[in-house]
Amino acid sequence: MFVQQHKYQLMVAGGGATVLGLAASQWLAGPVGAILLILGTLLAGAPIAWNALAALRVKVISIELLVTIAVVGALIIGEYNEGAIVTFLFLFGDWLESKSLAKTRSAIEDLATALPAMVKKINADGSQIDTAVTNLAVGDTIQLAPGTTAPVDGQVIGGTGLLDESRITGEPEERRKTAGDPVYSGSTVTNGSLQVQVSQVGDDTVYGQIIELVEDAQDAQSPVASFIQRFAKWYTPLVLLISLTVGLITRDTRLAITILVLGCPGALVIGAPVTNVVGIGTGAKQGLLLKGGDVASALNQIDTLVFDKTGTLTAGRTSVQHVDWFVDPADRKQWLGHIAAAEKQSSHPLGQALITYADQHDAAADAAASEAPQVVAGQGLTVSTLAIGNAQLMTSRGVSLPALPASTASLVYVAAGTDLIARFAITDPVRPQARETMAALRKQGIQHLIMLSGDTPAAAQRIGNQIGLDEAKGGLLPADKAAYIKQLQAHSQHVAFVGDGINDSPSLAQADVGIAMGSGTDVAMDTADVILMNNALPALNRLFTLARRMTRNVTENIALAVGTVALLLLGLIAGLVTMGSGMLVHEASILLVIANALRLRRIPQKKAANLTPVNFSNAVVPDNNHESH
Repeated sequence: MFVQQHKYQLMVAGGGATVLGLAASQWLAGPVGAILLILGTLLAGAPIAWNALAALRVKVISIELLVTIAVVGALIIGEYNEGAIVTFLFLFGDWLESKSLAKTRSAIEDLATALPAMVKKINADGSQIDTAVTNLAVGDTIQLAPGTTAPVDGQVIGGTGLLDESRITGEPEERRKTAGDPVYSGSTVTNGSLQVQVSQVGDDTVYGQIIELVEDAQDAQSPVASFIQRFAKWYTPLVLLISLTVGLITRDTRLAITILVLGCPGALVIGAPVTNVVGIGTGAKQGLLLKGGDVASALNQIDTLVFDKTGTLTAGRTSVQHVDWFVDPADRKQWLGHIAAAEKQSSHPLGQALITYADQHDAAADAAASEAPQVVAGQGLTVSTLAIGNAQLMTSRGVSLPALPASTASLVYVAAGTDLIARFAITDPVRPQARETMAALRKQGIQHLIMLSGDTPAAAQRIGNQIGLDEAKGGLLPADKAAYIKQLQAHSQHVAFVGDGINDSPSLAQADVGIAMGSGTDVAMDTADVILMNNALPALNRLFTLARRMTRNVTENIALAVGTVALLLLGLIAGLVTMGSGMLVHEASILLVIANALRLRRIPQKKAANLTPVNFSNAVVPDNNHESH
């Protein structure tokens, strides 16, 4: 209907007419001011009255009904300014709330468009033909060249290659795929070439299920109802009952209408919106973006916090954490140059960590940088007499490995012939302040701290033990994570999920509150209810502090507004309050509510410098059970 489709335009028009009417009442004689105020009331009041009637059709006595009756009463007794002000304030509060709760669903479209529309299909005679993905069927064979993203699920039947599965697992390390290995839709070939037999297409693929999970979770998750709307279920009938009772007993229609006017929730209707606006603005200055005031209320109920691992609790990038050298220190830069030259021919993330380390330590230039390495599947690579890879590669080449302290990192050995040159421990370091943040969150009232990861269970458990989690589960796909969160919710736990990748989207949507790290993908940030723009774990502590302050502030505003109304009604019945003095107190209560909300601006921002940083050299990271190369 026109009124509902243009209610905010009517709000602006009504507000303008009200301002002009108030000014005209002060400076001009005659009915001009009254006419403008009546016009303002009718313009802004039309959407309110329409909502009241719509609620009555489903047998609900809404707060809009009270506002409508009160405004009609104000017009009857000639209090035109009150009617105009109340209708404008009510719609303005509604506008603030709708703006802060607005969310985009464009993330789902972004997920779908990440997959290619065409792919190379291999015919029975071995020829290849460009084929629309929608025309593929189970049993078809496709060719995945370097840089190609798999649009279907399948199994490798030929070739070898490295796949980036971060869209699915969230893990940064690429995985080598050979015959018999599974390939998930959304995975991208970064090195090598694969022939894949199709096993799942369309919505049945892992990636298709991610999209479906996000849609289902968003559709099933209704916004947290505001405290005012819950309170209005009994507040509105109570005021109506009081007004009717007083009118019947006293036979004083003006008094009954005055009760409705004074009982009109002017401060009540803006109590929550003004708190939300101030609180959300304060959070934004601290790098905490809340997508609506209901998010703060939901955060205040959270008792279980679930984390993704990579990019959330860890840095999401591999780096060399320790090196055991077995050559003269004077020769190390030369060897680093040889290592970097060989690894530059590969795109494996462990190799990239070695290249970065060599650059950081001024490795000597290598004239043989153009020599192509030989890849040993599942073990590493060789170039000339140099071998770089895991312990299995070293053993196969007759290299004797000395007894060294055990390490939870990914280990890469370097040998020249049968002589061991070095052992590199490569890790994905835990984020600074991770353990301190977990301790602070427990003080905030979080009872359960859980990590869900696509990494191996053993690696996940080591991370969990290091930073003080209650549970750490590994080997999970996106659907598994979302299902686990749903299981927690089924046991009456209020769950917030913290993640940063596309693969986190179903969990972010399923959780009562989704929290995205600022370094994450657009999909994660669009799906989440909160974004930590400064990408720091300690911001979680500030987030829960802000949410608790906002929730408490809303409660205070409600108490202030309702208490004022109660005192005015009692004073009116006792003959201590007149229409004029009541109006003055009524408007003063609105200012008090606003002033109370402004106190949120004084929430101190805890400086990261005050927290003790974690030493990266001591960070425990996953043993992914992947080959070194």
